[in-house]
Amino acid sequence: MNNLCADIGYKSIYHYGEELCGDHVDIVEEDENSTVIVLADGLGSGVKASILSTLTSRIISTMMAEGLSLEDCVETIAATLPICSVRGVAYSTFTIIHLINNETAELIQFDNPPVILLRDGANYDYPKTEMHIVGKKIYRSSIRLRENDVFVAMSDGCPHAGIGTAYNFGWEQNDIIAFMEPLSMVGYTAKTLSTILIDECNKLYGNRPGDDATACVVRIRRREPMNLLFGPPSNRDDCNRMMSLFFSKEGKHIICGGTTSSIAAKFLRKPLKAALNYEKSDVPPIAEIEGVDLVTEGVITVNKVLEYARDYLAENKKYEQWSFKRDGASLICRLLFEEATDINFYVGRAINPAHQNPDLPINFSIKMNLVEELSKCLRQMGKRIKVSYF
Repeated sequence: MNNLCADIGYKSIYHYGEELCGDHVDIVEEDENSTVIVLADGLGSGVKASILSTLTSRIISTMMAEGLSLEDCVETIAATLPICSVRGVAYSTFTIIHLINNETAELIQFDNPPVILLRDGANYDYPKTEMHIVGKKIYRSSIRLRENDVFVAMSDGCPHAGIGTAYNFGWEQNDIIAFMEPLSMVGYTAKTLSTILIDECNKLYGNRPGDDATACVVRIRRREPMNLLFGPPSNRDDCNRMMSLFFSKEGKHIICGGTTSSIAAKFLRKPLKAALNYEKSDVPPIAEIEGVDLVTEGVITVNKVLEYARDYLAENKKYEQWSFKRDGASLICRLLFEEATDINFYVGRAINPAHQNPDLPINFSIKMNLVEELSKCLRQMGKRIKVSYF
């Protein structure tokens, strides 16, 4: 087994005037190393298209994850989708990316724009095999994965962007490739790459999209462990055990909390210093301990990280805030969202006397909820999470 994993992210914009998206992305994990990703584009836009695409993606992703054949999936789709009363067809296009053991990608494409594969910063022309199933022409490909491969799957709203305004014939495939090639080398996450692509489509539409547009990006990368320590243990006698376990783990180390960082400094026999590069913000300043990658304040900082995590999973509008700032929350976000793939939380259950003031909005249950909610968000980002309580 190799040490690769898949970073998956997607973003959509709706047809102008519609409240629902006619495109739908479904991701089903067969196990921790194999995943089925389906991007479906329903006929038209609005409610009807949303139902068509949701049905298509759910049926295909579930059936493929259970090991059924492509022929069975397509036949089921053909028999299941309702017939459009206006056009007389049951229609939803789809793109399937099946990652097998993080070693091979199987692409199955029906009437969506061709999946772009960027390898070493350039377009890679992978082989395609044409198939005919239930009267539908389908292209199938099998690709051996390499580290830093970037797959870009799209609905037709992306190449249609700018028709009649910025371009005569829309934003053609070669233009999209030229736009994405340099970005694929920067190290952006899949979510950020899909956000940049869709934001550009929205600009070309003049912020009034004439079609639903969705981009789903899969970035193949090496696993990167990360460790986060939050709060002292409930029993003081467990301090050394907690610190020993935390610092023995491979990967970078983040410590959140004043008391926690003091215990860590004592354990390491290193001084705890206030950082000089304090950035004015609503997040408390960071500190420094030799041997620790990042030291921050506790509850307020982690709450800000959770706020950014929720936005990252939704519209990703706050990306520009945390992507370059030097405050504690922004630095944690870059480490957890962009660098880490496997995150170990070490959470102390000690009750902070300062938090027992009824006038303060912080208490023990809020602290535990922060860890639980942040873990949930990180799992949705595709991270492997392990939480240990002390």
